[in-house]
Amino acid sequence: MNVIEVSGLTYRYGQFVAVAGVNFTVRQGEIFALLGTNGAGKTTTLEIIEGFRKPADGRVRVFGLDPFADRPALSARTGVMSQQTGLIGELTTLETLNLWAGLTSRKDSARSLLSTVELSHRADVPVEKLSGGERRRLDFALAIWGRPPLVILDEPTTGLDPESRQQLWETVEHLRDTGTSVLLTTHYLEEAQALADHVAIMHEGRIQVAGTLSQVLSEQPARITAKVPDVELPKLLGEVSLDNGQLTVQTRDMQADLYELLLWADRNAIRLHDLNATQASLQEIFLAIGKA
Repeated sequence: MNVIEVSGLTYRYGQFVAVAGVNFTVRQGEIFALLGTNGAGKTTTLEIIEGFRKPADGRVRVFGLDPFADRPALSARTGVMSQQTGLIGELTTLETLNLWAGLTSRKDSARSLLSTVELSHRADVPVEKLSGGERRRLDFALAIWGRPPLVILDEPTTGLDPESRQQLWETVEHLRDTGTSVLLTTHYLEEAQALADHVAIMHEGRIQVAGTLSQVLSEQPARITAKVPDVELPKLLGEVSLDNGQLTVQTRDMQADLYELLLWADRNAIRLHDLNATQASLQEIFLAIGKA
C-alpha cells in the first residue's frame, strides 16, 4: 500500500521553479529518506505533502487524499517533526505533552512517551530550560504521540549527542517494524544509510537518483585498496591505479575483482597489506550529484 504518492510535482516561487516534476512513493511500513543539497527543494516538497502549500502542477496524495484540500482529515493520521517548532517556553515537558493531548484526537500516555524519548527526569523542567537536544527529543515525542500511521521527520537528530541519536534511530526503526511509514530528511548521510529502505536525492528541484538503498549505492563504483609489491597485476574488471605501491580499484563488480585479486595474491605468495574493500557511500553519491 502506498501511503504517499507524488507524481509530476511542480512548485514555483514567482518565476523560480523550486520543485520540477518530482515523482516518488512512500509505502506502508518503510523509512523513506528524502535527501538533497541546500536549496534542492526538499523542504518545499515536505510542506506540500503536509498540506501547507498547493502544487503549481502535478499530483500529491497522502492516504489517497489531497493534503492541501483534506489537511484536517489527515492531521490525525500524520505526525510531523519540523526543523522549527513553536514550543511554549514556560510550560514543562509534561505540561507540553498534556497540552498536545487536548489538541489531537490521538491517544497516548505522556509519562510513557517521556520515557521513550528519555526525558522522564526532565518532566517538570520548563521547555525554556531544556538543552537544544532535549527540545528535539520533545519535538519527536509530539510527532509520534498516539503512533500515527505516517510520521514526517525533518532533520530529527540535529543537536542530539551520539547516544540520543542512536536511541532515536532505534525508536524510528521500531515504528517502521510495527507498520508506521516514515518520511525522513537529514543532512547526516550516515543516518539515512543506516535507517532508510528507500532513498531519493534531490538537486536543483529534481530527483537525481532514487531507489532502494542498494540500488542507489550501486550508482557509484565500489573501491578496493591494498599495498602491493611492484609486480604485474592481474586483469581486473574495474579501473585500476597504482601509485607507489598503493593499489586502488574502482569497480562495479567488487566480488569478482576481489576474488581475482585474492586468487592472484595466493598463487604468487603475495601478502596484500592494508587490504580494504568498501561499497560506495551515500556521501560519495551525494557529492557526485552536487558536482554534476
